[in-house]
Order: sequence, then C-alpha cells, then structure tokens
Amino acid sequence: MTLKVAPNQIELSIGGMTCASCAARIEKKLNRLDGVTATVNYATEKASISYADSVSTDDLIATVEKTGYTAALPPPPATGGTDPAEAAQPVDELRDARTRLWVSVVLSVPVVLLAMVPAWQFDYWQWLSLTLAAPVVVYGGLPFHRAAWTNLRHGAATMDTLVSLGTLAAFGWSVWALFFGTAGTPGMTHPFEFAIGRGDGTGAIYLEAAAGVTTFILAGRYFEARSKRRAGAALRALLELGAKDVTVLRDGAERRIPIAELAVGDRFLARPGEKIATDGVVEDGVSAVDASMLTGESVPVEVKPGDTVVGATVNAGGRLIVRATRIGADTQLAQMATLVEQAQTGKAPVQRLADRISGIFVPIVIALAAATLGWWVGTGSGWTAAFTAAVAVLIIACPCALGLATPTALLVGTGRGAQLGILIKGPQVLESTRAVDTVVLDKTGTVTTGRMTLVEVHPADGQDRDELLRLAGAVEAASEHPIAQAVARAAAEQAPLLPVTGFANLEGLGVTGTVDGREVLIGRPRLLRERGYPVPSDTEQAGLTSVTVGWDGQVRGVLTVADVVKPTSRAAIAALRDLGLTPVLLTGDNETVARAVAAEVGIDEVIAEVLPAGKVDVVKQLQDRGKVVAMVGDGVNDAAALAQADLGLAMGTGTDVAIEASDLTLVRGDLTAAVDAIRLSRRTLRIIKSNLFWAFAYNVAALPLAAAGLLNPMIAGAAMAFSSVFVVANSLRLRRFTSLS
Repeated sequence: MTLKVAPNQIELSIGGMTCASCAARIEKKLNRLDGVTATVNYATEKASISYADSVSTDDLIATVEKTGYTAALPPPPATGGTDPAEAAQPVDELRDARTRLWVSVVLSVPVVLLAMVPAWQFDYWQWLSLTLAAPVVVYGGLPFHRAAWTNLRHGAATMDTLVSLGTLAAFGWSVWALFFGTAGTPGMTHPFEFAIGRGDGTGAIYLEAAAGVTTFILAGRYFEARSKRRAGAALRALLELGAKDVTVLRDGAERRIPIAELAVGDRFLARPGEKIATDGVVEDGVSAVDASMLTGESVPVEVKPGDTVVGATVNAGGRLIVRATRIGADTQLAQMATLVEQAQTGKAPVQRLADRISGIFVPIVIALAAATLGWWVGTGSGWTAAFTAAVAVLIIACPCALGLATPTALLVGTGRGAQLGILIKGPQVLESTRAVDTVVLDKTGTVTTGRMTLVEVHPADGQDRDELLRLAGAVEAASEHPIAQAVARAAAEQAPLLPVTGFANLEGLGVTGTVDGREVLIGRPRLLRERGYPVPSDTEQAGLTSVTVGWDGQVRGVLTVADVVKPTSRAAIAALRDLGLTPVLLTGDNETVARAVAAEVGIDEVIAEVLPAGKVDVVKQLQDRGKVVAMVGDGVNDAAALAQADLGLAMGTGTDVAIEASDLTLVRGDLTAAVDAIRLSRRTLRIIKSNLFWAFAYNVAALPLAAAGLLNPMIAGAAMAFSSVFVVANSLRLRRFTSLS
C-alpha cells in the first residue's frame, strides 16, 4: 500500500509587484511547476505555496525571480527572551516611495504652472521646465519604467506600460523639439490656438504632461501602498495583547520573569485585574475571567480548580494559581494570529479597474501609433510629420485624468468619510462594497453596548425600590466584577453611595457587606439558600442575568443586568435591509441571549456559541454558498472573521486588532455608521468608475485627431486639462454626501 504524503507548505515574501496583474503572472508561473499549487496575494505581498518533495524552495524562488520579481523565505521565529511584538515591527518600507513622491511634487508644480499660464512664460522658460521635469520623469517615474520593462519582457501590458510609454514619449519629444526643433528658441510660448491644423510638431513641448502624470500617479500609488502596509498591523496588535511578564512559583518562591522564559508545566499567578499569561489549568483559587475577547460572551466566566483558562484573557475576580499547558505558537492567541494571517492571505487579489482597462487599451494605442507612423511614411509625408503624429498618439493616450480618477475620488470620499466617523483603508475596499449581499453582525459591542447595564429592579412585596438599589449598590461598589459594577453605577446615579464595612467576596457565589447596620447578601440564589433565605424559583429571565439581594433573613428583591442593545441598532439593521443586505447575528454568547437580542433588533438568522475559528468557518460557508459577505465586529475574537470577509467593518470603540484586520473603521461605534460606510463606499466607487470612463473617453476621442496629425499643443493641453478638471469636479460631488443619522 502506498502512503499519500501531504505536500509541503511554505509562504514566500514577494517583492516588486506593482499591480494585481503582477500577482496573477507570478501565480501562473508557479502553478506551471509540477506538484505546485500557489496563491499570490498582491495586497499582502505573499505567496502561499503547496509543493511536492520533487520541488525545492530554491526552485520556487528561482521561478519568481525569472518572472522579474523578488522572493524570500520568511524570517525564523523569535527565540529566547525576544519580545515577539518588537520582532514583528516593520521597517519603514515606504520611505523611498515617500521621498520619490515629494521630490516629484516640488519639481513638477512649477513645470505645470509655467505651461498653463502663458503670462509667466519668460524667455527660456522651456529650458527651466526641462531642468525641473527631467528628475521627475527619470527618478520619480523609475518604478513605472522598471515595471513596464518587466511587463514587456513577459508580453504583458498594464497601467505602468501606458504611463511609461506616454511620459517617455512626451519627454523624449520635448527634448528633441528643444534641441533639434524650434521649441528652444527664446520667447517661445504655448499659443492659444484652438484651430485644428497640421504641423510638424518641432515647436511643441509636453514637459508638463510628462511631469504631471508621473506625480499624480505616484501619489495614487503611495497612498495605496500605505494602506497595504496595514496588513501586518493586525498580527502585531494581536501579539501585543499577551502578557509581557509573569509571576511564577518556583522552589516555593514567587519570581517575576519575561513571558519568553515561561515553560509548559510552570505554575504561575494571576492576580485580580491581571492578564492570564498563557493557556493553562487552574490549580488553586476561584474567580471570574473576562473571556469576551475569545468567546464574545459579555458575562465573565466563573472558573475553579480543574477549569482551563486562556492566555491574554483578564482575571476579573480572585487570585488564581495556574499551571501552564501551552506556550508560544501553541496558544489560542497565537492560533488566532495565524487565522487572521490565513484569512488575509486567502483574499482574492485586488483587481484594479485601471489595470483591467489598460490591458486592452495599451496594445490598441501601440498598434495605432505604429499604424500612424507607417501610414504617414507610406504616403510620402516625411519622417518628421510621421513621428509628430505617432508621438502625438502616445502623448494624448497618456492618462493624466486616469491618474487622477481614483486618487481624487478616494481623497474626497475618505475625507468626507472621516467627517462622518468612517475611515476607509484603500481603493480595494470600494470594490467589495458593490457586490455585498450579506452582513454578518457580531453581538457584543456591535449590536449591543458591550458592557453590563442594570435594566430592571424587582423589589419584593412591601420593599422600597430605591432602598433596595441603594444598599445593593453600596456593597457591589467594592467588587471588581462587571455585574457588580453595573449595579454600583446605577445606584450612584440615583444617590451618593453609602460606606460599607465587613465586605467579603464569596468567590463564585456573590458578595456580602454591612451597610447602615444591615448585613446585605448579593449574588446567586444558591448563596442565599445556603444562608437560610427562602428564595423563589422564578428569579431568572431569558437572555438576562439576575442577582438576588437579601438582608435580615429575607429576600428583598432581584436586580437584572444585561448587555443592552444600542439605541441605533434596530434602525440601522432596517437600513441595511433597504440596501439589499441580509443581516446575520453571529456571536460566541449563548443561544438564549443571542435570540433575545436578535428579536429586539429585527434579525431572523442567528448563529450562537461560536468560537473565533468557528466565526471564520461561518463566513467561509456563506462565501461558499455564493454570498458576498460583510462582517461587522469589534473584538479580538472577530479579527480573523473580519479579515476573511469580503468587507470587514470594525467598530472604532473596539480593539486595535479588530480595527487593523478590517477594511473600514467606524469611529462613531454604532451600526448607523456601518450603513453610511457602505453607502459612501458605493457612491465613491460609482464616482471612480465615471471618472475612469470620461478619462478614457477624452483620450479615445482625441486619438483620431492625433493620428491624422491635426492635434496642436493647445488642443492636446486643453483636452488633458479639461478631462482633469472634469475628474476633479466629479469627485468633489462626494462632499455633498450626507449621513442617515
């Protein structure tokens, strides 16, 4: 019998990609190798590869490098005493792009102004323009020229090809006209002549087109790259959640050591309010542990000897002694980081609209320029006229407005979003909003407030409500338990809290203390029954948490607390339905609580008691059914699902991990912002599409004139300026977008 050996798995860091078609090209080359299955992600710049034993990692790297890109193995994991959060800190990879952009901006602004304002065109202004434009085209445009050369060697055409061809043609022709034509003569100006007529082009320069296009598109690429770099930030935020050091019990003494020195089997302390250092089993102590980051359940989990606890959760009650069972990469926190990374890497590569159009447009332009050259030479018009017409075709095709189309709409759209409390992370986000049909909502902190609140006070017959709350709040104020704090806050709003003596925390049961000479007991019905109090059997309500209060041998009332629904949630979910979205409530909380919340806000589909890995699986299952999924969440337990979803929306009131793993951040912290975010994103995408259409429409309309040799510099400049002005004005319409709230 032959055993089937599982393929090897590796992840390579890929460098040099400038667009989604680069990722597709690398993926195609890798998948041609026998026994290799590869997925290349442009956004995270990584290749996830399964390969057979017959293929080595050197073969994989060599294949990527032959395709024109760089590949590197992931760095080894941090060892001994190294803080993983520090090890994960990235270098500033954007420094070169930022420098290139600012140099280009400073140099190209005077070039464009001189070309557009004839009154400023002094003697020899054209030579100053050449001096300023040359570094922009050569140094600023180097990434485009390099990418265009790589594309050319592999028979492909992208936006980079179009930008490189157009800017080099404009710059090259300008240099020729200055040195060998009449454009370099003193007093030369760009005339205001709108008449169409043939000319040999020797008096025309296009330096403002070459410098302006380079700068505009550099700006768009820089902001896109800056948003891409956020992919690793979610993982760093997850690592920072863990404890940095821990108190261990060794040789009968307590010692504080770095977390990296903790070993499986070590016994360590978790004091009230501290993070639990790593996954383990409770050996001594009873406490309440806030595990909402993992489970999403708003009520702390009571733990006792023999129960398991998870690293990075918070000990909200008594002192615990825990024996470590898993450390490092084996902990649930580390596994969550892996889930987030897998979800990000597994996302479909971003297909930029401009690249898709360029793939068709560039070959047509090149063919038209070649045909124009051949036609003019063939008809005996001479090489000067032929080159003038052919170069004019390349220049008018250079996408100045196309370079503005996405950045300006994004700039205005993201600016308006920021005013409304919506942070959009990049252009790839907008494409996701268009097709979303299902919105998955986390419960705790998203639909609900995320913290316990006193909702009802039920005094026993003959008992005063205010007195019940006053005495209970005074005792609960001495406890750190979230339920106790909810009662104390409500009591403090009613009147100043009374002093308490003899306070005791009865771990796992409740609290007791003396107020105004009365010994008050507050907690589970079991506590009062053990003290001889007659407790009714109907003290619990579906979806709510209740505590029983008694003194002087009698039950005086029941206080009910809950994680209440945010005031805006019901209206927001109705608005999501109006956008054509189907809401689904997904939570780690128990079924009863989840259904009660869903009924209150108008959600039909509920999936409860789901752990973080399960949340990712639910999103994947919906996607496998053909759904395009948006996920709204706020906790660490939502991070992987936010990354897996086609569109991730994080509440700004939530954790850094959720925010970094998402595509959109909702600063306002209520679901109405999610509705506005989707509406604004869809509107911005429509503006970008109309910008792209008109940017190409102007170029296409002018191409026949260029091919016919009828395009003088003023017409070319006017067409380019008008298309750019239109794109900017169209984008500015986004400033009128209004919120539903």
